[in-house]
Amino acid sequence: MTVPFSTFLLELVQAVSAEDGQRLAYLLRPTSPHGKDLVKEFRNPSREALTSQYGGSIDTPWDEIAVRYVMVTTHVARKRPGEAFSEQSQLISLFFRFFTQNTGWTLPALFSMLRDLRDLAHDADFNGRYNGQNSECMESAAGVVAKAFSMCMTDRTSPPDLSRKWGIYYVVGLIMKCYFRVRRINLSKNILRALEANPDIPQLSAYPRSHQVTYRYYLGMLSFLNEDYAKAEQELTLAFYHCHVDAHRNQERILTCLIPLRILRGHLPAAELMQRFPVLDGLFSTFIAAIRTGDISAYDAALERWEHRLVELNLWITIEKARELCIRGLFRRVWVATDRSTRIPISMFHCSLRLSGNDVSVEEAECFVANMIYKGYMRGYISHEKQMVVLANANAFPRLGDRPTPYALL
Repeated sequence: MTVPFSTFLLELVQAVSAEDGQRLAYLLRPTSPHGKDLVKEFRNPSREALTSQYGGSIDTPWDEIAVRYVMVTTHVARKRPGEAFSEQSQLISLFFRFFTQNTGWTLPALFSMLRDLRDLAHDADFNGRYNGQNSECMESAAGVVAKAFSMCMTDRTSPPDLSRKWGIYYVVGLIMKCYFRVRRINLSKNILRALEANPDIPQLSAYPRSHQVTYRYYLGMLSFLNEDYAKAEQELTLAFYHCHVDAHRNQERILTCLIPLRILRGHLPAAELMQRFPVLDGLFSTFIAAIRTGDISAYDAALERWEHRLVELNLWITIEKARELCIRGLFRRVWVATDRSTRIPISMFHCSLRLSGNDVSVEEAECFVANMIYKGYMRGYISHEKQMVVLANANAFPRLGDRPTPYALL
């Protein structure tokens, strides 16, 4: 059944009167079925003509919002993402007038409109790059979402259970997505400072789990990029265990950074876990196998093979640092080959490095051993005069997972 514009206006008024946020979100979604009906009704609409004809037919700002909605759906149908993004931005600006005067029942509509804005920004920027044009819609979208964040933060009049503050972490997640997309990650610090400075925000655990997971994921990613690996592992682990079991893609995204962090800690992922994520298994399996066997040449070959992909994922430095675990595995094999002797000539470690494809001098081999001892991979000391490594009688090669504060030595 075709929905004419007059009916759409009536349904819009009814949703607002009933304070039905879900219905309002549905009505203002460009992909909803009635959007196609409006495109057919107004085959070549003009915003000025629509405003002249329908302006004042319902309370402001909803008359203007309805007109903007028609323009958004028309541009989407005509595959003009840049124009659609511009109209959606204006639609949200009009909605903000209403949003700041109302309680949290409006949040579903806000979430939906901001999500559509982000998607349109992505399409507009992609289309711009494809046509050789400079498009910065995603950066503009981040500014609009940041305004929504401020409006949620400053709600001091709504009842606690209907506060706009219940939208804070969903909006923060959208801002982070925009910032990461346009590589303006440092701007996220302003958002985090604003959250820390507001003691009236409910505890994160009180928000919907999906909001928690998204926030923790981006907080973990920020910590990871700032090389605060302990904080990154903590947040990403919480994000992974709270992520919905069927959200396979989100779990994979979290594990993309969590697995390298766990490897640095010496916790190699189980085969059962990797089998659930074939893409990650293909990326990390060679590195994991090389660490288990101490095969440095295989590890280096994998670094060369996956260099481009690791750089794209911001994982190159982390995986390169994990190479030390491979060296530790090689030296442990030397120790086992000597029947776990407590005195091993440096020349044997030097020989093992040369056989593994590392053309290093004896002095460099001694530095490698010293580094292993300093970082807790081996227990013992070096007798430089006798060119001998003296290892502890017990636990000469401690379990990787037992090392205290391993991130501090990276």
